[in-house]
Formats: sequence, structure tokens, C-alpha cells
Amino acid sequence: MIKVQYQDGSIQAFEWEDAEAKHAFWHSSSHLMAEALQELYPGIQFGIGPAIENGFYYDVMPAEGQVIKDSDFPAIEEKIAEIQKRKESIVRAEISKAEALKAFGDKGQTYKCELISELEDGTITTYTQGNFTDLCKGPHLLSTSDIKAVKVLSCSAAFWRGDDTRPMMTRIYGISFPKRSMLDEYLLMLEEAKKRDHRKIGKELELFMFSDMVGKGLPIWLPKGTALRLRLEDFLKRIQKRYGYQQVITPHIGSKNLYMTSGHWDHYGKDSFQPITTPEEGEVYLLKPMNCPHHCAIYKNSPHSYKDLPFRCAEFGTVYRYEQSGELHGLTRVRSFTQDDAHIFCRQDQVKAEFIRVMEIINIIFKALNFDNYEAQISLRDPKNTTKYVGSDEIWEHAENAIREACREMNLPATEVEGEAAFYGPKLDFMVKDALGRRWQLGTIQVDYNLPERFELEYTGEDNQKHRPVMIHRAPFGSMERFVAVLIEHTAGKFPLWLTPEQAVILPISEKTNDYAWQVKELLEIQDVRVIVDDRNEKLGRKIRDNELKRIPYMLIVGEKEEAEGLVSVRRQGGEASGQPAPPGDGTMTILQFADFIDDNVHAQMSEY
Repeated sequence: MIKVQYQDGSIQAFEWEDAEAKHAFWHSSSHLMAEALQELYPGIQFGIGPAIENGFYYDVMPAEGQVIKDSDFPAIEEKIAEIQKRKESIVRAEISKAEALKAFGDKGQTYKCELISELEDGTITTYTQGNFTDLCKGPHLLSTSDIKAVKVLSCSAAFWRGDDTRPMMTRIYGISFPKRSMLDEYLLMLEEAKKRDHRKIGKELELFMFSDMVGKGLPIWLPKGTALRLRLEDFLKRIQKRYGYQQVITPHIGSKNLYMTSGHWDHYGKDSFQPITTPEEGEVYLLKPMNCPHHCAIYKNSPHSYKDLPFRCAEFGTVYRYEQSGELHGLTRVRSFTQDDAHIFCRQDQVKAEFIRVMEIINIIFKALNFDNYEAQISLRDPKNTTKYVGSDEIWEHAENAIREACREMNLPATEVEGEAAFYGPKLDFMVKDALGRRWQLGTIQVDYNLPERFELEYTGEDNQKHRPVMIHRAPFGSMERFVAVLIEHTAGKFPLWLTPEQAVILPISEKTNDYAWQVKELLEIQDVRVIVDDRNEKLGRKIRDNELKRIPYMLIVGEKEEAEGLVSVRRQGGEASGQPAPPGDGTMTILQFADFIDDNVHAQMSEY
């Protein structure tokens, strides 16, 4: 059990898997690491050291002449272990603002003093362990002795408070556990994660690329990646058609006035690229940060009756956000990404039914791609800071209750989290666990009473009066880039047969059967099998090894015997571990039999969708 002490002095015990236990454990671990850094690097200054989803970090400013690098991690871990053996109690204290400024100022902690200066007197607390005291509101563990295993993972540069005009600090990441065996398991998982890294596999499979010449954070989809992505898009389009969506296309830019009306300029302006001003008229445009204002304009374009609703429009719309260079990460954090966006405009009495229909779509997608392990999170506004949200309390209550009712009707357990809502409304987020147990936020559904108000959207009701529609935002994939990244790491690049860019590769044993290999390719392509030929002047063993790395589901080996009898010898990539269906018999088949085998298995995978 993990015992956690709260600000009011109360102590609660939690199982390790409880989110509150992990948060307090990792937050306390960040203080433990900071204590070690204080002893190892005299004069070091501290910024913030929060718990994160997996572990913790601390932003620090080493003294002049000091540099913290990867080779220093063992010494830091050794010092942490030494402190841990002291079994120091973690003691909370309330302190006045003047006392806090003097205490941290005397130690030369300018970053802490900056934080203190923004706090209200009477709300400031510190936590002390041994000779280390930190500004913190907690909660924390009772003692450092509870922390049995710590690993320093990495370090990187980070601007103070995320502001690129402020000093560059060193951010040190770590992880900790109450048992050494748990750390060992985690490190094994990290090794497996490195093998599954979507950046590594994406390069090996030639799916996507980045180019400094094109621009940082701007992904370029190569032919194989484009084929995979378009297949995902086609899959969702077929589902959407069944559910009554109409496809639309909107521009990549929009008037600044559009985003001022929607409120996105106020909330996302600092994260947008610089405005574009036309040279003659002086009109101001932005690269599109969101699709929803454009869809509001589509709805407003024509009158609507209560009989017309719901009106559902969908778009694979590319949007642009200015992410700092240090935060870019493969396809998961980019400056240009495509959302599988759709917006439903409906009557108040239709909200729950439409919300449930979207939940059904997301369930279909997750099931088809073997994301069987997922959780739902109802993201609510922060009741202590409602000023950052738009709309009345009544509107928010309606929206939040609609989501709760939909979850109850679908028997979907959902955790409620305050402070995670969009500025215009609450949402239901789907947290998927991949093959390594990591959590990813993918699909999302949001109820919005505010944009219809801001855009003055209307429909004529049965009473012949004007009424406001309710708007539902939904994106089952979230963004195509992020979704594909998660899918790559979940499958380790071994995609389902219906989705994989190439279903088979033909390997001629020698140059004598090269022509036959190309004949096989032509015949299979007529049968809609996606196939390539590897006719390099290499030994067969080398070709097999190379194509194993490409994760193509099947290898068709053709020699003189196969040519004489019109056959192919089928080898399954990765054997039983591939997850792909095994070819019948000894794997020797006619060309048409193999085409039927592929078609039957693709149909089996997709028939229910």
C-alpha cells in the first residue's frame, strides 16, 4: 500500500495502480532526485518538478560551468540511493509569502522566488526532507524510504515555463517504483518500446519522412504510408456513410475574424502561425488551427428546419499549430496534422442519441484495429477556474449531463476528470492501451452549446420559432498522424492484412525465374492483391531476411519447379508470431488459390464492418 499525506494532514492508503498513489509517489521522487542534485551540483537552481503520466521530471539550471549529461546519470542514481537509505521523513509546513521569498532568495533560488511572487499569501506551503526544502502544495509520501527503485531516464533542454523568450533549462526525466522488480519490468518495456518506435519503423517501412528543407514538424507521407493512410480514411468514410454523414472540404486558411468569432483566436492565437496579411486589401488570414469554425459557416450557409436535423458533415481537414521545436516528436507531435473531423448539428432532444451513435463508430474502429483495451474519460471544466471557459453554468451542466447519460446507456464506465474540457464544452475522451500497456488519448467526442451561440446558428422548430442547435464535435482517430504512430507502435509495424501497404512479396530463387515472378505479380494485381517483386541479385536467404524486416505478411518463393507447374511457395512472415493467417497445407498454391486465400482472409477481417 502507498500512504499519501494531503494538505489537511489526512493520510490515505492506496494500491499502486491507483492514479493518486502514482502521482504522489512520482512527485515525491522528483523531490528526492532534486535533493541528490543539490548535493552533487552546488549552486544549482530549481524550476518545477511535477509528476507526469509515467514518472517525473525536474527543470533545473546548473551553476556556471556545470553541465548535466547522460554520463552523469549513474552518479545521480547512486546519490539518490544513498539518500533513500537515510529514510528521511517528508514534512509539510505552511509559510508566509515574505518568509518564503526570504528563505528561497537567501539560497539564490530565483526561479522559485518568481513562482512565490505570483502566489497569494496564506496559500504557500513547503515540503522538507533532510536538507532539501521545496516550494510545493503536495500531496506527498510520508518518507523517502517508500521509494525503493529510481532510474534517471533522459535529459533535454526546456525553456523556463515553456516560454521561448526565457532561459533554457535542463529537464531531467526519471521513473521510480516501490519495488526493484517493477523497475526491471518497466525497463524491459522501454527496450521493447524502442524497437516499436514509430519513427524507426516508419523509416524502415518507408511510410513517412521529415525534411528540414520542407520545415520542422511537417510530415511528408511517402507512397506506402499514403496507401495505408488512405485505406484508413476509406474505412471511416464507409462507416460514416452508413451513419448519415456528408463529406465536405474547407480551405487550409481562414479569415482571422472567423477564429475571433469562434473564440479560437483568444484561446489558441499564441499557438498559431503568424497571421497572413494580403498586400492590397489588408485582410488578415490564419493557417487553419481548427476545422469547426468552417463547418459552422457551412451550416449557416442555408436555412434549416427541425426536420432537417441532425445535419452531419465530415472532413479529413488539415490544421496547423505552432509547436516549439523541442516539443516535436515524430508523428505524435507535429505542426501540421489531419483530423478526421466531423460536426453534428442537432436538436436538444437528439443530443444523447447522436452521442451514442458516435460512440458506436469509435467502437467499430477500435475493434477493427485490435484496440480492445481502452478506457473512457469524461473531461469536465475546472469548477475552481471557470473564467477560461465560455458559456453559462446552465449550458455546461446540460452538456456534462448529456455525456454522463450516454455513457450510462452504453454501459461504458467512465472516469470524470476536472479541468480537461475544451474551452467551449465538455468531452468524452477515449484512452487506448497499446500492446505495451501505454495509454494514448485517441478518439474524442465533445458537446458544444457555445459555438452555435457565437455564430448565431438557427433552425426553425415545430413551433415555427427560431431555435439554437447543439453542436457535437467528434474525431474517432483524433489525428491521422498520431493515430498511425500509435498503430505502428501497437502492432510493431505488422498491420492487419486488409490495411498493410503490401500483402505479399515475390522472391525469385534465381535470375532464371525473374520473368515468372513478374508474371505472378501481374496476375495477382488483377485479383486486387497488393504485391511487389524482389528480383535483386542476392541469395534467397538474404532476400528472406531483408523482407522479414519489411514486415510484409507473405513471401512467395518461385523457382523453376513453381514456374513449370504455375505455383507459388508461400512463406508467412514471422511464422506463427506474425498474427497473420497460415496458408493451407504445405503452403504450395496456384496463383489463383493464393489470391482467393488473401481475399477470403481480408473479407473475414472486415465483413462485420
